This record gives sequence, C-alpha cells and structure tokens, in this order.
Amino acid sequence: MPTAPCSPGACVQSTASWTAVPRAVLRLAAVLAVVLTGVLLAPGIARMRAAPRDRMIRRWCRAVVRAGGVRTRITGTAVPTGGLLLVANHISWLDIPLLAAVRPARMLAKTEVRAWPVAGALAARGGTLFIERDRLRALPGTVTRIAEALHAGAAVVAFPEGSTWCGRAQGRFRRAVFQAALDSGAPVQPVRVHYRSSGGEESTAAAFVGDDSLLASLWRVATTRGLVAEVEVRPPIASRNHPDRRGLAAAAQGAPDWVRAQTEVHP
Repeated sequence: MPTAPCSPGACVQSTASWTAVPRAVLRLAAVLAVVLTGVLLAPGIARMRAAPRDRMIRRWCRAVVRAGGVRTRITGTAVPTGGLLLVANHISWLDIPLLAAVRPARMLAKTEVRAWPVAGALAARGGTLFIERDRLRALPGTVTRIAEALHAGAAVVAFPEGSTWCGRAQGRFRRAVFQAALDSGAPVQPVRVHYRSSGGEESTAAAFVGDDSLLASLWRVATTRGLVAEVEVRPPIASRNHPDRRGLAAAAQGAPDWVRAQTEVHP
C-alpha cells in the first residue's frame, strides 16, 4: 500500500477567510447542481454515439471543476480512439474530472471511493475499476481486468503513485498497472497535473492528502480564490518499445521536473 509523507497540517496551505464563506457556499451549490444535472442526463448521454457522448462528458467534467471556482488550462491532446492507458500524478479528487475532460475513460480507483456520497455511485456507474489496495493477492486480477478493457478499445486512467501527494513533491510510479499496457499492446500517455494560484505559484490548496476528509477538501477548494488547474497531456508512448513494465513506468515518469522532485523528497 503506497503512502505519501504529505498531510493537511504539514503541506496544505489554505487562503480561506470568513469573507470567503458566502462565495464558497454558492460554489458548492453550483457543483451539486452540475453533478445532479449530469446524473439526470446520464441515461440519455449513454445512448449517444461515441463522439458526441465523449464531447458531452468532457464539457460536463470541465463544468464540475469550473463550478468549484477552479479555472482549467489543458495543453496537448489524448489519443482519441482505441485502447489507451492514461497515467498521471495524483494530487486531488479534482484530478478525476480533469482527466475525464482530457478523454472520457474508465478510472482505476481504490475501493473506498465506492462509499463516497454521490461521487461513489457515479464512479461505479461510469465503469470504474476498483482495486483493493490492502489485498496484494487481488492485484493480478485487477491487472487482467485493465488489460481486457484496454484490449477492447477503452481508455483507462490510473494514478501509478498509488497515493495522493501535495503537488510540491511526487512519488514514484508503481509498475503493476503498466503490465496491463504491455499485455494488451495499448499505448501509454502521461499527463502532468499542476495546481497554481492566480499569480502562477504552485498551490497546495487542492491537495487531498493524508487524513484529510473529502468535505474538508471540498470546502478548502471552494474558499480559495484564483485557483488554476494546469493539465499537460504529453506524447503517447508505444508500450511495444519497452521490454518490461519497469522500463515503461520509467519512460512515463521520465520528465526532469518529476525526477527533481523525487530527489528532493527521497535523497
């Protein structure tokens, strides 16, 4: 079970104040309204053809993020069709709609997500692949299910660090999920997520780490002004060009800024 040293007390900086409370309440109400609208429209969207359906899902995901007061900047594009393993660093629950805004996909998530209010039901309905992190024996079966989904032409989103980090530091990509790309022959596309203040500085306000609760994190995001999510979609990597999952994981995480951050945290 991978863990991160990040915690709300040690890493997370909030700019909340009493004057932000009315704005935060309005933002949370807007998020709830957008989510409920998506739930109501989901049956009709599911019957659409693939291209218009994916456009609707991407717009809805960006609307969820924007309703919470977070602006989004996405650079690069994902492989539009066919099996694809999207892998990203993991900071916040916001990462999930942000990655779905890049390309609608089946998410790989810990089983605890299934119990989240509203979001858990949406995740299960959206085809999320749940992993039991405390049962190592269940891992091969999960890898097989991911490989089957990729082979069938689906996109799958995974956060190979296995835990959330604050954003100023990152963890190493665990190798297991990359075996599914090798087994299916699907390409791997790395995505880099940053959260910044309106002035461009790295922000930890969106981080959902340690013993943080989902409600506390939601409130912190809603009370933060000028939060910007930057999503950099990097070029896809052909899994066939790497002999094993260790090499494929290293290639996906091989950007200099990631390596620098790991060196700072793990000297």
